[in-house]
Amino acid sequence: MHIKCPECEKPALLSDGFEEIRCEHCGYKATYGQYVQKLVEKDATYSDVLSDYKI
Repeated sequence: MHIKCPECEKPALLSDGFEEIRCEHCGYKATYGQYVQKLVEKDATYSDVLSDYKI
């Protein structure tokens, strides 16, 4: 599945098991939890996603 990279805004690849995000454009690599945390840091409206993820 492709999602938007939080670093360069280009498409990044989300692994099938939602374990890892990789961006071939800028080299961004993170776990799904780290990715969600990065989204929250950039935009507070994502904070509900993070709270749902931690449950």
